Amino acid sequence: MAFELGIFGDDRPSEDYVEWLVDEHSPDIHRHFAKLWEYYANPMLEMFGNGAAERKLTEAGKCYVQAQEYGIPSRITGLAHSGTAGVFGSRAVKDIQRKEVVIENDIAWRVNAAVDFLFGKPISFVSKSPDGRKRTEIESILKAVFAANGGIGFLQDMAVLGSVYGFVDCFVRPGEEITRRYSSHTSSSTDVPQLARAIELELVEAPRALPILDENDYRKITHYVQHFYQKMNALNEKTSFLSRILSGGGRKADSRSVVAVTEIVSARAWQRYENKQLVAEGELPWGFLPIVHIQNIAQPYYYEGASDVEPLMPLQDELNTRLSDRASRITFQSFKMYLGKGIESFEDKPISPGRMWYTDNLDATIEEFGGDSATPSEGLHIAEIRSAMDKTSGVTPVVAGVLKNKIGNLTSAVALRLTLMGMLSKNERKRFTYGDGLKRICRMVLGILDTANIYKTSEADRQIEVVFPSPLPENMMEKLREAQIKKELGVPAGTVLRELGYEITNLQ
Repeated sequence: MAFELGIFGDDRPSEDYVEWLVDEHSPDIHRHFAKLWEYYANPMLEMFGNGAAERKLTEAGKCYVQAQEYGIPSRITGLAHSGTAGVFGSRAVKDIQRKEVVIENDIAWRVNAAVDFLFGKPISFVSKSPDGRKRTEIESILKAVFAANGGIGFLQDMAVLGSVYGFVDCFVRPGEEITRRYSSHTSSSTDVPQLARAIELELVEAPRALPILDENDYRKITHYVQHFYQKMNALNEKTSFLSRILSGGGRKADSRSVVAVTEIVSARAWQRYENKQLVAEGELPWGFLPIVHIQNIAQPYYYEGASDVEPLMPLQDELNTRLSDRASRITFQSFKMYLGKGIESFEDKPISPGRMWYTDNLDATIEEFGGDSATPSEGLHIAEIRSAMDKTSGVTPVVAGVLKNKIGNLTSAVALRLTLMGMLSKNERKRFTYGDGLKRICRMVLGILDTANIYKTSEADRQIEVVFPSPLPENMMEKLREAQIKKELGVPAGTVLRELGYEITNLQ
């Protein structure tokens, strides 16, 4: 059944265009973004059965493959990978033995370190309302909303998704209680922060997002389409039967039922389809599209921002390839081998201390070969790859606490800042994009509460400032002296206390 978009009015999108987005465009972007996530998470898949790929893995002593093997040559893995299915759709290559495969995920710790720098400490929302009483109330409302949605965990999830995919979208859903109160036209007499906890902040991962942008302004979203497959708490009889047949070999199939869900939202209405069947729809009274789009790092003329993972993927492939080559070399050279000539049954004689062989053949010899040897060019090449990843990502091992002799003396704050200059500069860029997104989320939350007659605010009341704490370790005595000087210069006491990390409840 085709999409029925009449509820969206005259500015509704074309049904054929939405059909194309779901059927043709969605698989393409899903493959692209799924590859970014696999390189970040590097999931492991166990292989079992009697197939050629499974036998090759068993011969190598491992019964699993990892996602980052996708970028390692077949001469090492012994497997050929499909461009659409990734490493988990691999097949064995004839006459190529699987060698030592080494995966060192240098992408994940860099992304996680950058997230810790950005949202490693709690942030503060400061209301800019001209009314002093409302400032305190608004801050308590926003604190309740974010706490109900996971607090700092929500912010870290947002940063991880944005860092991997290049952007993250947040769907502000008012919740059933707030929608019911708006429909009944009753004002709230209950605790507003408690009621505001019903507002759901849903993070939309990139493979689901199919935004319809204004033809004349790529920064404006006219309609927002989500398309994803939802696993149900029920079994699919056909899939369950097939999985029982395949249980003796290959990969186990998931026997749960799956529903293809499509959600379409605009500033005036919403719809939900399941397997292209309309199951629910309604109008939105809030007056705005409840979607906040946040770019990881601003990228002009693109809806997507700059991903932290994508530029590292070629370097990660090169690093894993060279580490695997080194492991293969060490495997062959770590043990000394012997070539015996003219000695009877030499292959059956044990090699151990205190043992001797004898023969009547005067031409008999024993030649020793193998053993590890120095390869400075190999070590230098691997070090240069790691250095390139440091420069590309802006995240050095120092950020993760790995200290080396070459960094010098870091006893002063200035020296530490100079050492982390690249990381701090990139962090400031992210503070702008994520901070602006959080401000828009706060304004939408207050706008929903205002329209629902739960908490009335004006445009001036909805101006919010996001305060990020310093990610660097700081000397508390120096901070206190700095705060005292600021107070003597006339800086408001509330601002000084917030910079020190204290929560302001009722400041006279």
